[in-house]
Amino acid sequence: MKRSISLWLAAFGLSFLACVLPAQAQSQAQRPVAGTHYVAIDPPLATDNPDKIEVVEFFSYGCPHCFDLSASLNRWVAKLPADVTFYRIPVGFNQPYYQLMARFYYALEALGELERLDKAAFEAIHMKGLKLVDEKSLADWVASQGVDAKKFHDAFNAFGVVSKTRRADQMTQAAGVPGVPALVVDGRYRVLTKGIKEAHELLTRTDLVIEKRRAERAAKTAPKTASKAAPKTGKK
Repeated sequence: MKRSISLWLAAFGLSFLACVLPAQAQSQAQRPVAGTHYVAIDPPLATDNPDKIEVVEFFSYGCPHCFDLSASLNRWVAKLPADVTFYRIPVGFNQPYYQLMARFYYALEALGELERLDKAAFEAIHMKGLKLVDEKSLADWVASQGVDAKKFHDAFNAFGVVSKTRRADQMTQAAGVPGVPALVVDGRYRVLTKGIKEAHELLTRTDLVIEKRRAERAAKTAPKTASKAAPKTGKK
């Protein structure tokens, strides 16, 4: 956990503001610069839908800055354009606590409780200070939220949940994620947090990278209109 927090603190310096304007409402006159606003992922990560620009947040319930970002991020996601899709990957970082939190996330997803309990899980850890540090404490907490504890244990230890957690670890490593939260655009660009002090700045920067990727896709699919002079077929 120290790894994520120290990296994020070094990059951000200051805490996020609680309330920010949606990043999409701001003027986007700036173009993203490699090494300053983003870093290319080579080779690119596979994406689920080739027809959409895919944004992925790498995060953890145990990360305080992921919690700080969550409200602004949710508002931003709600206003994403139709050609952009979003989902999250819980990191494991090959550390027991982060792997526990990743399995917790996928267990809630498997039970169909993720949407209902996502915010509550963040708040339980970061506002109420609950020590959700092992399977039993997690099961006790979800039971307090109306989820059958046995069903949670079964989901937490299910092959599908364990496999997703391992896959999340692989994706985290492939994206070169050094700390969380981290945003990746279309499997190709990881948004950098250098110089960012507030939540909306990260989202604004992500908007810039999305626009870059949109322009690249448009250029690739645009019909080639190379004009060729019509051949002369006769004499005057």
